[in-house]
Amino acid sequence: MTYKTQMEAARHGAITKEMERVAYKEHMDPEKLRDSIAVGEVVIPANIHHKTLEAEGIGRGLRTKINVNLGVSGDSRDYEREMAKVRLALNYKCESIMDLSNCGKTNVFRRELIGMSAAMVGTVPMYDAIGYLEKELADITAQDFLKVVEIHAREGVDFMTLHAGINRRVIETFKRSERLTNIVSRGGSLLFAWMEMTGRENPFFEYYDDVLEILRTYDVTVSLGDAMRPGSNCDSTDGGQLAELIELGYLTKRAWERDVQVMIEGPGHMALNEIEANVLLEKRLCHNAPFYVLGPLVTDIAPGYDHITSAIGGAVAAAGGADFLCYVTPAEHLRLPDLEDVKEGIIASKIAAHAADIAKGIPGAWEIDRKMSDARRRVDWEEMFRYAIDPEKARQYHESLPPEDEGTCSMCGKMCAVRTMNRILAGEEVELYGEGSEG
Repeated sequence: MTYKTQMEAARHGAITKEMERVAYKEHMDPEKLRDSIAVGEVVIPANIHHKTLEAEGIGRGLRTKINVNLGVSGDSRDYEREMAKVRLALNYKCESIMDLSNCGKTNVFRRELIGMSAAMVGTVPMYDAIGYLEKELADITAQDFLKVVEIHAREGVDFMTLHAGINRRVIETFKRSERLTNIVSRGGSLLFAWMEMTGRENPFFEYYDDVLEILRTYDVTVSLGDAMRPGSNCDSTDGGQLAELIELGYLTKRAWERDVQVMIEGPGHMALNEIEANVLLEKRLCHNAPFYVLGPLVTDIAPGYDHITSAIGGAVAAAGGADFLCYVTPAEHLRLPDLEDVKEGIIASKIAAHAADIAKGIPGAWEIDRKMSDARRRVDWEEMFRYAIDPEKARQYHESLPPEDEGTCSMCGKMCAVRTMNRILAGEEVELYGEGSEG
């Protein structure tokens, strides 16, 4: 029997080829994975038209996954530069790429991305609506928005961010909250503006059943966007954010009724001590649906270093139960990231994800750390570089200031603790003043 979605298959007891592949990579029993998909705790975003996809699972008990944002903007329309970022993300084995292009006819880039990407591909149709439809925001109709959703789904997008939770009820709460930084979600701010200018309800909320039918047809996972995410630590965990989260829990159940897989997007800026509580709130209010977080950024005063503020927050969030980290680059809040920014953002997020997987006891997470430690004990530099998240940088650092003694590095030289212990335990003498040294 053919099932329309991964969730529908799981609910009928079937194990798809995508489930088999994910279970193998996650060291998990396929039946256990299937059961987690059936109840919505795990998703496998896999559009039926994305033929180059290497399926990945997101959710409880699985490795924390990484998303890379890229795409052209009105101030930077260099498609080849964005494709170079795609190749970099794939080289670092990032599991997800979101095309956030928001200018001009983006479908050429998007189709090329889907046609060559082993990573899952996500989009935000709201960004594409204005450029694709060539209309001013106030002139776009609800059906226009749905048309763009269907176009993205038909082209092979695996998951879509839809800000369906910012409805009239949430807006009333937001207006009473007196936020310092208002709405910082790009899609959320555009929807808010559209609703205020037209007097209409959020089309993704009003016509949610129609949206779900589109998503179900192509097995697109809905990533319910957090339009009310805090844009500063001053606004975290406020009434607007929580009001939207309650709506997202309601929308999650409605999607599951149609066998549509769901992820929930989470906060962007948040003090360190609030992160774990926010993860627990999402899991409770949204029925344990996978949680996808941007950061969170734990301080607002580090422009140029927000890949670090994000990695700190991401590690805490993922260790507390978040399942999917959206990378943040050093260019956040400043400009469109270049290739080096993208690399720095990827590495920082991968460190955060791996650290969290160790804390969560994800099967196999410890193994590469054990191998690295053993290679360090044996002072096997080539093996160390092989296990490093960024082998190229590790090699460059080591070779930029070579040590006198081959079995050490230039930090400690012959006083290296590893060298000392290896020699003593082997019954050898430890000599610190050898040939060619002074003193």
